[in-house]
Amino acid sequence: MDPVLAPHPQHCGVQRGFSMIEVLVTLLIISLALLGTAGLQAYSMRLSQGGQFRTQAVFLAADLAERMEANRAGAVDATGPYVLATGNVPNALSTACDAAACAAVALAAYDLSQWQNAIAATLPQSSWTVARTVAGNPSTYTITVSWVDRRQEATNASGSTGITYGAFDATAPTGINATGTGERFFYTAVRTISSN
Repeated sequence: MDPVLAPHPQHCGVQRGFSMIEVLVTLLIISLALLGTAGLQAYSMRLSQGGQFRTQAVFLAADLAERMEANRAGAVDATGPYVLATGNVPNALSTACDAAACAAVALAAYDLSQWQNAIAATLPQSSWTVARTVAGNPSTYTITVSWVDRRQEATNASGSTGITYGAFDATAPTGINATGTGERFFYTAVRTISSN
C-alpha cells in the first residue's frame, strides 16, 4: 500500500462542537440583521409621517392664500381682517358664510375660523400666524404654520411618564414646553394680493 494513501490515525478523530458554533454565529448574524432592519423600518415610518405633516402644512397655507385671493376686497381692506396673531386654539365659526352671502370682512373671519380648525385637526401641537407686512392695495401677507413632530414620552411635572406636557409655548424650538418632547417645524408662505 502506498504510504501516501494510507490513513493516518491522528487525523481520523471526529471533531465535535464545530457545527454548533457555526450555527450560533449564524443565528447571531441573522439576529443583528433583523434588528437593524426593524430599526430602519421604524425610522422610515417616522420620516414618512414627518413628510406627511410637511405636505399638510403646505396645503393649509395654500388654502388660506387661495381664500384671500377669492376675497380680494377683504384681503386689501384697511382693517386687515385676515391678520391673525399667533394662536393654537381653534375657534367657533363666527358666521355661516357657506349658507348665505357675507360681506368681505365677515367672509375673512369665516375663512380664518375654518382654517384654524383645519390646522388644529391636522397637525399635532400646531400654532399659526397671519401677518400683513405690506398694507394697502396690493397687500402682502406672511402665513406661518408650525407643529411639533417626533414626540417622545417625557416625564411630566407629577413624575409619571406619558404624553402629558406643560403649558403651550409657540416659540419653543424643541417642542411644546422646550423640554425635548419633540421638534418644532415651521412652514412660511408669502402672498401678495391686489384687488385689480
